[in-house]
Amino acid sequence: MMHSLLFWRAKALEWIADLGLLAVRLWVAQEFVFAGVTKLSGGLHAPAWFAALHFPLVVRWLPIDVNWVVAGVGEITFGTALVLGLCSRFASIALLFITYVAVYSVHFDLGWAGWNQIETDAGQGFKVPLMLAVMLGVTLTQGAGRYSLDRLIERHLFRNTPARTPPPHRPAMA
Repeated sequence: MMHSLLFWRAKALEWIADLGLLAVRLWVAQEFVFAGVTKLSGGLHAPAWFAALHFPLVVRWLPIDVNWVVAGVGEITFGTALVLGLCSRFASIALLFITYVAVYSVHFDLGWAGWNQIETDAGQGFKVPLMLAVMLGVTLTQGAGRYSLDRLIERHLFRNTPARTPPPHRPAMA
């Protein structure tokens, strides 16, 4: 009886272990997809406020309209990749870069604004982008978890690969 309870407890923990990673991926992804859709729904030309920003050196050389479209498409594409759990570490790096550019160009000078002011000019500080960056750090370091296409692909590709065995122990020379 005890063995069976421990078995089912272990099975339950195994299945719920990556639910937190799934929740983080879905939350972060919807934020970026919504931002990208909102950005591109206004058209492919950057608004005046965006054109007036100072960008980091890495993206400063892009024409403003191209920067606008690349940011929007990147938010949608990599956000969708996170929803699916597809190339999630790469998607996390790409979204961290987009977040860095946004904080550098827009949010940092506005200070530390809270959740209660997100949709106002006073709420465009760097608190929310920082929280998103921390969550992206989780997916970058932990991967997408069990509930992802990454895991399905990994299982399919490495299904018949023999387990890796450690090299034999060699005694130390005196």
